[in-house]
Amino acid sequence: MAVAGTTQPDHDVVIVGAGFGGLGAGIEFKRLGVENIAILERERDLGGTWHVNHYPGLAVDIASVTYSYSFEPNPYWSRLFAPGAELKRYAEHVADTYDLKRHMEFATAVTHAQWEEHDNLWRVGTDDGATRTCRYLVTATGFLSQPHTPDFPGLDAFGGTIIHTAAWDDGHDFAGERVAIVGTGATAVQLVPEIARRARTLTVFQRTPIWVVPKLDFPIPRPVQRIFARVPATQRIARLINTTALEALMVFGVLHFKQFRVGNRGAEMLARAHLRAQVRDRRTRRALTPSYDFGCKRPTFSNSYLRAFNDRHVSLETSSIDRLEPDAIVTVDGERIEVDALVLATGFDLWEANFPAFRIVGRGGRDLGEWWRANRFQAYEGIAMPRFPNLLSLNSPYSYSGLSYFTTIEGQMTHIRRLFGELRRRSATTFEVTEQANAEFLARVTEKLGSSVFYNGDCSSARSYYFNQHGEAALLRPSSTLATQREMDRYPLDDYVYS
Repeated sequence: MAVAGTTQPDHDVVIVGAGFGGLGAGIEFKRLGVENIAILERERDLGGTWHVNHYPGLAVDIASVTYSYSFEPNPYWSRLFAPGAELKRYAEHVADTYDLKRHMEFATAVTHAQWEEHDNLWRVGTDDGATRTCRYLVTATGFLSQPHTPDFPGLDAFGGTIIHTAAWDDGHDFAGERVAIVGTGATAVQLVPEIARRARTLTVFQRTPIWVVPKLDFPIPRPVQRIFARVPATQRIARLINTTALEALMVFGVLHFKQFRVGNRGAEMLARAHLRAQVRDRRTRRALTPSYDFGCKRPTFSNSYLRAFNDRHVSLETSSIDRLEPDAIVTVDGERIEVDALVLATGFDLWEANFPAFRIVGRGGRDLGEWWRANRFQAYEGIAMPRFPNLLSLNSPYSYSGLSYFTTIEGQMTHIRRLFGELRRRSATTFEVTEQANAEFLARVTEKLGSSVFYNGDCSSARSYYFNQHGEAALLRPSSTLATQREMDRYPLDDYVYS
């Protein structure tokens, strides 16, 4: 169904990104009867992070029954925490099931987008120099999509192999090599045990330790998979149980830290007990113990990461890197560590390069990136900004809800459904959130986050991507999964103006 407007654009909707956020948006627009959709993806295939990342040990860190669309369950997960390859296949399945692949264009990176006020449409530029127009623009570029490479002195002169986890070399064998890994975030937690099995020596460079809790992971037997397939209600129950446990951790331990400090301390005690049980050496345990409160930085699950430091050929290095030499890493303490291969598990540029992922200029010449950095990061209901008509930004400040990304995606799908239903009811083609509604939402979430661990706990040493460069924890929406869904289904439609 075509969408009317002053000038007929090339597409009714352009969605930037073919990860799970972009797939969810595509599904919702097709449900609304919109077929003139272009899904532009800079990579050569769909799946987002599950296409880009394929390092050894890659797996979900949220149980698979929860880390998936509630309306499209997969009864055939091989494990409770499915390996990354299965998430990639699940993305392919979703794209096939909802007929999304014919809308996709790969190896097409969007470089900029400009709102054309006279024609009421977006002009979108890509890296091949082409320009296309659309009535509605949706950014679904993901929260962790811009890999960060540290600027170590001598990095270019290093004579060994350098591999970033987001650009993994599947053909590289670490057998017999002296390997260094930089980073101890969730990626390194999965990767360290895998490399430790192959390398002659492994040195893990840690800037900030991470809270690690036990991982209740196990294969899902084929009979159970068949039950999930034949009686979908059983998988919905499993999802509910898992979601409830995650909600208790997130809501009571993190978002309501001020009121339920004992819940946060309980989670920390579990992580400390896990560390004591897994690591024999007292000095190593001390170095692996975070000095910040549980929840300031996203915790992770593992039964093998901490235990790897018991191996004689695995060492933990907490001194900062001063420089690289052709065959070694030199720390600020002057220690020289000979290295054959360097693995960068250094994460992503979240706030600098991802908000937004490309230049977006709205009504009156407002540049989204400049506006966010000068006036606080903000987005009404985590999806819309004033003076950016017909723009839906799925990876925005205060949009991430719960511990499963699919909570965020499905809430935003609900928001889109209601918003475009109102557009049609009013026979309108343009929407824009009001300045007042945006300001009130920002004030509301800021007040609610005042009870969180981010502002009541000790997060000074966390170096967490939850915090932006202004020290604000502007990523998470301070609501439970149920509250988020309810808010998305009930936000005042008059918070937008329509024309």
